[in-house]
Amino acid sequence: MFDTIELVGDKLEAIKIFKNGLLTGLILQVAIGPVFFFVVSLVLQAGAFAGLAAVAAVTMVDYLYITLAILGVGKLLEKDKFKRIFGLVSSVVLILFGLSIAASGGGVGFSSNLVPGKWGLISSFASAFILTISSPLTIVFFTGLFAAKALEHDYKKRELWIFGLSAGSATFLFLGTSVVLFSMFAGSVPASLVKVLNLIVGALLVFYGLVRGVKIFRCIALDSCKK
Repeated sequence: MFDTIELVGDKLEAIKIFKNGLLTGLILQVAIGPVFFFVVSLVLQAGAFAGLAAVAAVTMVDYLYITLAILGVGKLLEKDKFKRIFGLVSSVVLILFGLSIAASGGGVGFSSNLVPGKWGLISSFASAFILTISSPLTIVFFTGLFAAKALEHDYKKRELWIFGLSAGSATFLFLGTSVVLFSMFAGSVPASLVKVLNLIVGALLVFYGLVRGVKIFRCIALDSCKK
């Protein structure tokens, strides 16, 4: 009897942790960034399936980073040297991606051959994967988040895995819902508007990359990358 009560209590606690992780993840999704704009642009050109392939890639990378953060890899990346290296790599990838999107006119991606009609699930997945994984400092963010939750709720490693699982699912839920909503307008969006959207998305990615790059170089010049 007592074993049954304890088992029920463990399940209820796990559900509570899962809800907490999901809510935290959804709140974080509100701070939309370059990946969101890329997915929206992709959906309007290639449809829902291409968008969902991209969402799967983004979710996979998020879970990879969450796993590494829980395993403690984030502590290594907190060192200034690694922050600078990965920050610069991330900046370069964002800038190149943005320039490629803006220059492609009617298409999105690294190659000018990736135009509407030629977008496949693999190319959509690969492009979103590269764009998302270009920001490994996300591991540091997740490390800080998990550390804060561990202190706030006294989470142990098992609880952190549950929290991380639910927080990562928020990525698929938020972006997946966005894909479904924007796909409703995919067929009615004029080609000229798609080109304008590509320019905007490309400019945003370049802007994100430049901001990151300038911040890193400023840190190097001041010899201070603590923040």
